[in-house]
Amino acid sequence: MNAANRTLIMTGATRGIGLEAARDILGRSPDTHLVVLGRGSSAAEVLPGLRKISPHVSTVDTDLSSKASVDAAVLQLEDLLDSGELPPLRGLVFNAGVHLSDALQTTVDGYERTFAVNVMSTHQLLRRLHPHIQAPARIVVTVSDAHFGDLRHTGGTMPAPRWAIPEISRPGAFARSGNVRAGRRAYVTSKLGGVHLVHEWARRLPEGVDIVSYNPSLVVGTGLAREAGGAFPFLMSKIIPLLTVTPLVDTPVPAGRKFADTILGVTPAASGAYIHRTKVTSSSAESYDTDRERVLWDWLEQVLRTTTGGVRTQGRWEPRAPGIRAQEQVRSPVRTQGRGEPRTPASDPHGHP
Repeated sequence: MNAANRTLIMTGATRGIGLEAARDILGRSPDTHLVVLGRGSSAAEVLPGLRKISPHVSTVDTDLSSKASVDAAVLQLEDLLDSGELPPLRGLVFNAGVHLSDALQTTVDGYERTFAVNVMSTHQLLRRLHPHIQAPARIVVTVSDAHFGDLRHTGGTMPAPRWAIPEISRPGAFARSGNVRAGRRAYVTSKLGGVHLVHEWARRLPEGVDIVSYNPSLVVGTGLAREAGGAFPFLMSKIIPLLTVTPLVDTPVPAGRKFADTILGVTPAASGAYIHRTKVTSSSAESYDTDRERVLWDWLEQVLRTTTGGVRTQGRWEPRAPGIRAQEQVRSPVRTQGRGEPRTPASDPHGHP
């Protein structure tokens, strides 16, 4: 068995496409040490199966809805990386997410649970771990085409996102927050927030450390709908599976393989790109908003400063302020021109057609 020479840290690897991607990565990349961040019981259930594929797997107990738990997990990871017990950090995957039946559930820190898990925990983990990342590296944030909020992408099952920071981080931010539709709006809004976060981080990461959004599209059998409420669990368990014979719907194993391709860099993409299954494409028109992205970043930074006493960098590097690289990276492709790299229309600094 090969010794591991790179570390990949992953949330959402205990079920669905995340678990299938983890299995695929361990089989294809035997030099990878996979660290699964998750609730202790869930991680313990999948650990034996993953270790049958590769011995290079470990878990860190993490509750992504708790800032204190995320901080504790990061401290443990930092110690392992600094001591050399883990090989150099070459990848981060933020795949965990929740889709709830309302927009009223509150975390221990007082935030709306959907936004806290799907957006805030991603920034907190990345902000704390980015000093340890060594190039070349890829960071992947799982989003959803539900962030479009239109008939074409959601079949009318999802409302449009409603963006307002910091209001959407609070329970009860949406109209009739106790109903199922508000829970869906909270979900699609959080996925829009994930795309915004990727754009802003792409402006700040150094050369050789890339970040992309990944949309697996519609996949059955992931467990995401278990808390969604209304007719959604029934649709996902009884109706949507009938469509797996079409290109519209994936099952976990092929979806996990496509996800693994993105994580391992097999699917080419510039930093800041939005990957739909296997190809770089455009995210929603609303998702390209530099002012909104900067406001989100500033608010998340303020939250970290006021709740954790600042961000520790350990003498490494700080994310730089947005500059020229932002104009080059945060773009949506027109053509790949046979090289796997999208070109940017000169008429738009973000390349949005």
